[in-house]
Amino acid sequence: MSRIGQSHIVAIGGGSFRPSERYGFIEPTALLRYVLDLTGQDRPRLGLLATATGDDSDWLLKMYGAFSRWDVEVSHLTVFPMPNVADPREWILEQDAIYVSGGSVANLAALWRLHGLDEAFAEAWRSGVVLSGQSAGALCWHVGGNTDSFGPRLRPWAEGLALLPYSCGVHYDSDPQRRALLHESVASGELPEAYAADEGVALHYVGTEFIQAVSVSPKGAAYRLERDGAGVKECAGVKEFRIEPRLLTSTNLEP
Repeated sequence: MSRIGQSHIVAIGGGSFRPSERYGFIEPTALLRYVLDLTGQDRPRLGLLATATGDDSDWLLKMYGAFSRWDVEVSHLTVFPMPNVADPREWILEQDAIYVSGGSVANLAALWRLHGLDEAFAEAWRSGVVLSGQSAGALCWHVGGNTDSFGPRLRPWAEGLALLPYSCGVHYDSDPQRRALLHESVASGELPEAYAADEGVALHYVGTEFIQAVSVSPKGAAYRLERDGAGVKECAGVKEFRIEPRLLTSTNLEP
């Protein structure tokens, strides 16, 4: 299998899918077309994981339906009640792109480590498999971020796979807890410096370098949070820099 010789991660703050008036289900947005285009494949192999939802079969079914009109070969990996494939590492390495759903990132990370998937994903990333996901599926590739895995009140969490040496903020403009807590967590050093994404915005990294943000929302933005003794914005000790994303304007999402 020929792949582009770079390591890509696309971390989506929200907006991977949208309700479909045409098909009465959900359909992928241009953020996922962007992910698939990074593979360089005419018919990419896309691996789906819903570990963060306890491998919820309804959500997996919805995702299969969402991609049914795209020229993409879809399969999935579950760990409940046992892995659904004989060799999860081999399955991961066979994909051109991986998409990880939202849910509980703490449970996701614990189960991935239990089954050795953390090492398999690191190997796949180095070999050129495009890693992506939304919410928990975005946080997991970073050192950590803020999560509701332990209850409705968000907590800092720093047990991610750390392929990227930053923390991550998701749903940044839709959940009032997230911005303030991420500022506090970065300022205190509980979490490393961060990138964050509004709804409809994705963060694209090549290797460990942030390259650009892309968006399907004209109002959406991305952000860089850095520690600073002087402090600005909501929390002393943090600087927040707005990053204007590239707007993905194509409405033809089907190949």
